[in-house]
Amino acid sequence: MTATSPFPGNHPAPDSAAGCFHCGLPVGDAVFPVRVEGAGRSTCCRGCQAVAQTIIDNGLGAYYRNRTAMAPSAQGAAAIPAELGVYDMPEVQRNFVRDAGEHEKEASLLIDGVTCAACVWLIEQSIARLAGVSAVSLNYATRRARVRWDSRVTALSAILGAVAGLGYSAHPYDAGRAEERLRRERGVLLWRLFIAGFSMMQVMMYAVPVYIAKGAMTPDIEQLMRLASFVLTLPVALWSAIPFYDGAWRDLRRGRVGMDVPVTLGIVIAFVASVYATWTASGDVYFDSVSMFVFLLLGARFLEMEARAKAVRTQERLVRLVPATAERILGDGSAERVVAAALRPGDLLRVRPGEAIPADGIVVEGRSKADESLLTGESRPVAKRPGDPLTGGAMNLDGVVTMRVTRIGEDTVLAGIVRLMDRAQTEKPRIAQLADHVARWFVAVLLLLTLATFAVWWQIDPQQALWVAVAMLVVTCPCALSLATPAALTAATGSAYRAGVLVTRGTALETLARATHFVFDKTGTLTSGRMALAGVRTLATESPERCLALAAALESWSEHPVGRALVAAANGVHPVASGVGAVTGQGIEGSVGGRLLRIGSPDYVAALHGQALPSDLECVPDAIAVVALGDDKGWIALFLLDDVVRHDAAALVRDLVAGGVRVSLLSGDRRQRVAHTAFELGITDYAGGAAPADKLAYVEKLQARGAVVAMVGDGVNDAPVLARAQVSIAPGSGTELAQVSADIILLGDRLDVLAETVREARRTLRVIRQNLGWTMAYNAVALPLAMAGLVTPLIAAAGMSASSLLVVLNALRLAAPEK
Repeated sequence: MTATSPFPGNHPAPDSAAGCFHCGLPVGDAVFPVRVEGAGRSTCCRGCQAVAQTIIDNGLGAYYRNRTAMAPSAQGAAAIPAELGVYDMPEVQRNFVRDAGEHEKEASLLIDGVTCAACVWLIEQSIARLAGVSAVSLNYATRRARVRWDSRVTALSAILGAVAGLGYSAHPYDAGRAEERLRRERGVLLWRLFIAGFSMMQVMMYAVPVYIAKGAMTPDIEQLMRLASFVLTLPVALWSAIPFYDGAWRDLRRGRVGMDVPVTLGIVIAFVASVYATWTASGDVYFDSVSMFVFLLLGARFLEMEARAKAVRTQERLVRLVPATAERILGDGSAERVVAAALRPGDLLRVRPGEAIPADGIVVEGRSKADESLLTGESRPVAKRPGDPLTGGAMNLDGVVTMRVTRIGEDTVLAGIVRLMDRAQTEKPRIAQLADHVARWFVAVLLLLTLATFAVWWQIDPQQALWVAVAMLVVTCPCALSLATPAALTAATGSAYRAGVLVTRGTALETLARATHFVFDKTGTLTSGRMALAGVRTLATESPERCLALAAALESWSEHPVGRALVAAANGVHPVASGVGAVTGQGIEGSVGGRLLRIGSPDYVAALHGQALPSDLECVPDAIAVVALGDDKGWIALFLLDDVVRHDAAALVRDLVAGGVRVSLLSGDRRQRVAHTAFELGITDYAGGAAPADKLAYVEKLQARGAVVAMVGDGVNDAPVLARAQVSIAPGSGTELAQVSADIILLGDRLDVLAETVREARRTLRVIRQNLGWTMAYNAVALPLAMAGLVTPLIAAAGMSASSLLVVLNALRLAAPEK
C-alpha cells in the first residue's frame, strides 16, 4: 500500500529521520508537517508545528537559515498563553513594569532559550510586529529584554504569549535566575579551559622529546609519541574548541568572516593534517600547537567574560539591595511584616537601624543617617530628617525612622540606575563598530593571502605548503579589533560606576574623551542649588559668630530652608531659645537668655524696635535672601543667603582647563550673578539670562566651528541642549527629564569625579589605541615571516595567543584606578 503524502501536489512527504526541524528532538510515528521554503519538514509535535508555521507565515524564515542551535521544544506551548493572564494584574506588574508615558508601559523580562544571535533577531522582529509594541531590545549578553507597549492596544500577556509561541520562555527579570545562567556558562568555559590546559601540558611532554631527539628516536617510539599526542588532543579539538567552531559557523551563515573563521581553519587544518601524518607515519605533527592555541585563546576569552560578568554582577548587586520584606504600619498604629512586592505608594513603613530601605519615599518621623555608597559612590553617611527623601536600597544606620512610600518597583531610583546601565551595555560604541568592520576586512584579506601563499609554496615545496598556510592562519591576531575594544569599554564603564559615575550610553566614554568644550549650567550644577549662608553684616557690638548663634537658636525651631541654612552654618552650636513663635511668611520671635529677639524679613524685625534700616544697607548685594536679626533695642545683624558655589567646582574647572578643554558658563540667572560665579571659578566665557533656545543656539554655534561639546546641566530647561550636545552630563540631584537626556549621570554630590571620568575616558582611548597599534605592528612583522616559511605552527600559536592575552590584560587595567 502506498503511503500518502500530507502535502498537496507532487511534493514528497518530509523525511523525519533527521529529527524535528524546529527543536531537533526525535520525531515519533505521528506526522506534524510544515513547509519551509518549498520543502516538506517534519516536527515532533503540534506545538513545534505551530511555532514553525508562525515563523514562516510572518516572513521570518531567515531564522532557520541563520540559527546556530536548535530552538527549545514547543511541546505544550499552546497551553502557556492561557496561564499568562496573571501578568496583566496591576499588583503583579508593580515590581517589574513601569509607566513610560501616558498609556505606555515598559517591562524588564528574562528570556530563556536564547542560544545565538539569530534567536535575538527572531524575538525582536516578532515582538516588534505586534500591534501596540513601540520598542523592544534584547541584550544577548544578559538575556534581558526591555519591551515597551501601549496598554490600550495590547496586554503584557499577549507579548509573553507571542514569545512562548516562538518556543522561548519569557518571565519577569529575576536576578537569581540570570546569575545562575551566567554561573553555568562560566563553569562550562572553565571546564573547556581545563581540558585544553591539561592536554597542552601532557602533549608537550611527548612533543619536546621528539623535537630534541629529532632523527635519533626509533620510528616505533616516535609513532607511539604521536599516537599519545593524538589521544590527548582529541577532546580539545572535539569539545574545547567548540566556541570557535560555533562562532565561525554563525559568521559564515550570515555571509561574513569574523575572527573565529581563521582560528577555526587553523585548528581544523592543523589537527586533520596531524592526524593524517600520524596515520601514514610521515611528515610533521602539531598536536601541541593545537592544544596550546586553544588553551591560550580560551584563557583570553575567559578574562573577557570575567570583565563582562563583573559589570553584570554590579547590576545584580544593585537589584539585591532592596530587602525582601518591610515593616508596614497599619491605621491603628500596629505593624505587620509584609513582602516588599506588596508595598504601594502612600504606605507608612518603619525602618530600623541596620535595615535596608525597601522603597523610595520621604521621612515622616525620626532622624537617622543613610549609607548610599552603593547607589551614589558617596562613602559618607547622609543625614536624614523629616521631609528628606529616602532611596530604596540604601542602608539605615542610626535611628528608627518612619517613612512614606512614594515610588515602588520599576519607578524607583534604583530600578532607573539598572535600566540605564543595561542601555549602556546594549549599545555598541562607534569605535567598536569600526573595529568590527576593519576586522572583517582584515580576516577576508588574510584568507586570500593564505590561499595565494599556499599556491606559491605548493610550487616551491609541497610538503611545507600546508604548514605555511596553517602558520599564517594562526599567527595573525585580529583579537584587539574584535575582542579587546569592547573589553576595554566594559572595564572602564564598571570602574566609572564604582567611582560614582553612571554611564548610560555606550558611546559616552568615547565621545567624552574627544570633548574639546565643556558648557556648564550654573544653578544646581556648579552651585549647590540650595540656600547657604554667604555673609554676615553685623549692625551692633556682637561678633558675627555670636550673631549666627543667636539666629540659629531661633531657626532651630523651623523647618524652612532659610532656617536650615543658618543652623547648618552654625554647625548646630547655639544657645536654647524659649517662648518661640512663628508668623507665617514673616519670621520667628523668641527669647534667648531673657532677651527678646526676632529674625525674618526686615519689616517684621523693624516692627519690634521701630527703627528703619540704615540707608547704606537698604541696597544689599545681589543675594537670594536677606534675613534680619534684631531685639527690642535695634538691629543686630543681616544674614545674606545665596546659592553658593560647590566646594569642588573651582578645582573641576582648573582640571578641565589644564587638560586643554575650554569651559563656558550659561545660565538663565541674572547676568550680574552669573558674572560673579564665573569670576569666582575663573571662567572667562559666560552668559546670563539665557533661555533654553539661547543655550541651544550657543552649543550649535560651537559645533558648527568643529567643537565636540560636553553639556553639564540639571534642570528641565537644560533637556533640549543636553540632547543636542555630543555628550551630556547631569548631576544625580538633577531633574528626571535632565537625567533621561543625559549620557552620563553623576550619582553623588561630588563634581571632582567628572574630571577623573574625563581622564579615565582618555585613558580608555589610549588603551584601545595601544591595542590597535600593537595588533598592527605584530601582524606587520608576523605575517611576512609566516609567508616566508620562517614561523612554525607552534611558534605561531604561541605568538598569536600571547598577543591575544596581552591586549585583553591591557584592557583589564582599566578596571583598576590609575596610579
